[in-house]
Amino acid sequence: MTTREEDAIVVGGGIAGTAAAIALRLAGRTPVIHEARGPGDAERGVFVTIAVNGVNALRSLGADPAVVLARGFATPRLALRRASGRLLAELPLGGPTPDGAVTTTIRRADLYAALRTEAERQGIEIVYGHRLATARPGPHGVTAEFTDGRSVTGDLLVGADGLNSRTRTALDPSSPAPHFLGLLDTGGFTDAPVDPALIPPPGVMQMSFGRKAFFGWTAAPDGSVWWFANPPRKRPAEPGEFTAETWRAYLLDLFEGEPGGDLIRATSQVLGPWSTRDLPRVPIWHGDRMVLVGDAAHAVAPSSGQGASLALEDAVVLGHSLREHRDQAVALAAYESARRPRVEKVVAQGRRSSSTKVAGSVGAAIRDTMMPLVMRMLHRSGDPQAWIFEHRVPSLTPAPR
Repeated sequence: MTTREEDAIVVGGGIAGTAAAIALRLAGRTPVIHEARGPGDAERGVFVTIAVNGVNALRSLGADPAVVLARGFATPRLALRRASGRLLAELPLGGPTPDGAVTTTIRRADLYAALRTEAERQGIEIVYGHRLATARPGPHGVTAEFTDGRSVTGDLLVGADGLNSRTRTALDPSSPAPHFLGLLDTGGFTDAPVDPALIPPPGVMQMSFGRKAFFGWTAAPDGSVWWFANPPRKRPAEPGEFTAETWRAYLLDLFEGEPGGDLIRATSQVLGPWSTRDLPRVPIWHGDRMVLVGDAAHAVAPSSGQGASLALEDAVVLGHSLREHRDQAVALAAYESARRPRVEKVVAQGRRSSSTKVAGSVGAAIRDTMMPLVMRMLHRSGDPQAWIFEHRVPSLTPAPR
């Protein structure tokens, strides 16, 4: 086993990990990112939405949203529809705000690449092929052991290793397992001609409560349509259960006669399926030398539209807490105290939102009848989701080095 010394070990090179590393550097630490996959490995997932609160968190990290999100496009509105296409409600998704922030949709791979480029621009080392096996805190540091036999020891370990976090298990072997939400996730990008009638207006994310499954789609500036679908299922998808051909056939059957079917046919590569999960309340977020960020601490349902934005917020608050408190243990406790109430509220809302996607025929009829009235009532006094979008985290400025 080879061991090296580091100041701050960041486990995971996704959104939470790269953002946390940038924040640690701004807090005066010297982080190293350890990513399980190789630099050329394909990223899982289709696209993500960075809400205005996430866009402003990027600014707090000293990153220019216009650069990091350059390959994305603004989606400040959401249109909810019945399977027939009839509009149920049109809702704000955030922005443009007076400071220019606007909810933005971007391919997951493009966001990862942009954040890693920003981290490297700031002089942060990224080590690939390091999959965490376990972490062991001690009186003089914490040691991360990787599956290839290498290990590193540092003063702080940030677990940004996602839904199935090994850092979380190292902190608390009895930590809760992810909860299956009864939905699969899939999506793609059209690369064949699409009927112009199916292309929504710019800036609007379309979502439909289909007869058999939920479907969402939006138009990219290049004329392609980006889409996702959430087929309901009582059990998670097993590895190898579907081939590309059988999965496509399954989806086409679900969306026969609906816009989703035509968009799937216009897509040469359908991505997924993945099983959607969130996390029940995670009792332990940190020790004296280890701390969780992003999905490792509070995975939210994709329907919340907040997973990436909350991870960016976490990073800023962690960096701010480490700057404000000289004692590391106190800083980690302050970070948890600042973040836990907000993220648990978003997790609960995301779970409620997911449940509306799997309503039976009677429940769907009631939902479609009541939703326009309910939405008008909820928005009578303003946007009921303003508490999510208007949240701001402290700005991080470079620490003296």
